[in-house]
Amino acid sequence: MLRRGQQTAPLYLGGPISAETRINERIRVPEVRLVGPGGEQVGIVRVEDALRLAYEADLDLVEVAPDARPPVCKIMDYGKFKYEAAQKARESRKNQQLTVIKEQKLRPKIDDHDYETKKRNVVRFLEAGSKVKVTIMFRGREQSRPELGFRLLQRLGADVADLGFIETSPKQDGRNMTMVLAPHKGAKTRVKAQEAAQAPQAKAAPRPTPASAAEPAAPAPAPAEDQPASDQSDAQTS
Repeated sequence: MLRRGQQTAPLYLGGPISAETRINERIRVPEVRLVGPGGEQVGIVRVEDALRLAYEADLDLVEVAPDARPPVCKIMDYGKFKYEAAQKARESRKNQQLTVIKEQKLRPKIDDHDYETKKRNVVRFLEAGSKVKVTIMFRGREQSRPELGFRLLQRLGADVADLGFIETSPKQDGRNMTMVLAPHKGAKTRVKAQEAAQAPQAKAAPRPTPASAAEPAAPAPAPAEDQPASDQSDAQTS
């Protein structure tokens, strides 16, 4: 019985809970729902019996669903299981599409020639499947005319509308104004398909034939043979 003002000692619950999969003797529950090595449902058995079956099969007893009641365990090759899981994770990371964001900076009073150059860069980035962050940089008195930058960004978005769309509308960011353009869905896939289609054509293009390997000239016609003597005598008689 505790007296007034007396505090209890903190209860020690052990170290941090490990997220690692428990196998074999680390499974410390009285019963498990066992799945055989071929995926067959064995049912609820004592953990000692499950371990015995795993050892007889020269495999491991792996806890695959620890939150179930009772936990679900499967008899399998744990080393092979970890290797296949790592391979799947590596393939998943490889197939992830990394979003690349390019940046293009403009001035609010840009001339037409420079604007066309900047627009070509934006078009090239969008065709490659990359997003483009367009930044309008204001200096001095230009900061009092933000509508110039807004109209310029709207103009650029309209000029490249066939390749991309405005993902983030123009917004003021300190002395700058930014807008994000994103390529239409499937733009990068179309670029890769075009490159793949052009590769076989480049390989199949005929190479120029050197002069030494040209076809041999046709043989000269054989000289006409003399007429037979009988034909000559007939000609004289006539």
